[in-house]
Amino acid sequence: MRRAPSFSRLSSALWFVPSMCVIAGVCVSFGTIAIDKAFDYHLVPEWISGGPDAALQILGTVAASMVSLAALVLTITMVVVQLAMGQFSPRIVQRILQDKPSQLAIGVFVGTFAHAMLTLREVQTDGAGTVPGLAVLVAFVLVVISIMVLVWYVNHIGRKLRVSALIELVGADTRQLLDTLYPDAGQPRRCERPTIGAPHSGVITRVDHRALVQIAEADDCVLKLLPAVGEFVPAGAPLLEVQGSVQRLDAEAAIGCVEIGFERTLDQDLAYGLRMLVDIAERSLSDSPFLDPTTAVQAIDRLHDCLRQLAPRPFPDGRYRDDNGTERLITQAMTWDDYVHLAFDEIRMAGAGSPQIARRMRAALEDLLSIAPLDRKGPLQKQLDLLQSGVRAAMTEASDHKRSLRGDSRGLG
Repeated sequence: MRRAPSFSRLSSALWFVPSMCVIAGVCVSFGTIAIDKAFDYHLVPEWISGGPDAALQILGTVAASMVSLAALVLTITMVVVQLAMGQFSPRIVQRILQDKPSQLAIGVFVGTFAHAMLTLREVQTDGAGTVPGLAVLVAFVLVVISIMVLVWYVNHIGRKLRVSALIELVGADTRQLLDTLYPDAGQPRRCERPTIGAPHSGVITRVDHRALVQIAEADDCVLKLLPAVGEFVPAGAPLLEVQGSVQRLDAEAAIGCVEIGFERTLDQDLAYGLRMLVDIAERSLSDSPFLDPTTAVQAIDRLHDCLRQLAPRPFPDGRYRDDNGTERLITQAMTWDDYVHLAFDEIRMAGAGSPQIARRMRAALEDLLSIAPLDRKGPLQKQLDLLQSGVRAAMTEASDHKRSLRGDSRGLG
């Protein structure tokens, strides 16, 4: 004997929420029509609901537009499913189809359609005509709600398309199942120094350095932020290390000064901007039927500009002090060497066989060498040497070597 599907499985089906919304739309329509009949169709003034002809036209337009919006949401959902299958994994499709906001958007549209269609039959044009004014007024309200839901859905689906959102979607569900199957968290790990754990997993996106300094000053201690901005931290992993007294430390306030999101942002993470430019360049140079070195050159242009502005500037050491000059907060800070490796390593290895990439990168490195302080020339010269050896290894003809090792800010000119 087959067991009936559980309610949780039933409620996660794509059709369940829209079906409930249709039933709700039918009930609302019957309810408002009954109220209109009880007041002999005089509850709502005609200047609000319009005459019989106007009501018929309004309700017909509402019904037709709701069908179009429901079809639009279904089309977008199918496009998202196809993109997810092709770019991420076919096994993630089930989780996307269970997305409640998408189901709710479809439900609002089909529920409004059901209400408008049932209200249409109550409009009478014979004689003086009758108009269920309350039902028409509710249709107006549902149209406004539908417009708001449409804008909200477009914003939602745009956020859901990001790879980080899809990974977080599966990761959160897996973590919830893990807590259900293995509820005993075990003994917490003891650290050599007092630490404050991360309340949940995610990426460090923003740090309120001033507030952390004030919290450490109030407790007369030193706080050390263990993960860097842009770094992923698991739930419960050490977030802040406390050096000194912890008796008066406000741990909750300290945690609140560190913002943890599910993806990196450009709020305080300069390296993430360079990372995105490198990803664009590397993707355009990947092994695919359509190599696009020109796009990679455009990314190198922006990397060159960023590093040129960064080269002469002093770098903070990641240590923050209070008004008395006492060190209160220690964080990890990027160095010039880190930025140079981030900007050039992967593009150099992926594009060594492309004359356009080699020439543009050489021009960028030579320009940076001309303006960088003496103590920052070493990483740039190292990149230039590696570029030369990489080009020689990737190209067999001496004429190609000579041509590709000549700097050109336009690639091939």
